[in-house]
Amino acid sequence: MTDTTKKLGEAELEIMQVIWNSGVPVTSNYILKELQGRRKWQLSTLMTSLTRLADKGFVNCDRSTGSNLYSWVIPENEYKTGASRHFLEKLYNNSIQNMIASLYSSKAIKSSDVEELRDFLDSLEEEHAGEEDA
Repeated sequence: MTDTTKKLGEAELEIMQVIWNSGVPVTSNYILKELQGRRKWQLSTLMTSLTRLADKGFVNCDRSTGSNLYSWVIPENEYKTGASRHFLEKLYNNSIQNMIASLYSSKAIKSSDVEELRDFLDSLEEEHAGEEDA
């Protein structure tokens, strides 16, 4: 992973998903409310995590409005791309084929999943071919 896409812990990822999904800057109380049912946190615990996320460069805190508004700095797709690449490199020697073979042989994915993946890859190739013709 690059320096701009440092690793998120599980709880940090949940916080980031709330911020990414909101579409607008949010308060810590909004985040706490969205995490209800998943995390039994006090506000102080969330604030510690938000400070850590700011230190890592994931969130920005705007204090100009009188209430702290948190927004993302690193876009969701950028983080997911970096995390996926890191995961693939670390666990499967940078081979998608090794990953799919491992999941298939352990029955973590079914034949129908493989068919769905095949159809998806075919549609990507068709899209790419269409772009080259244009």
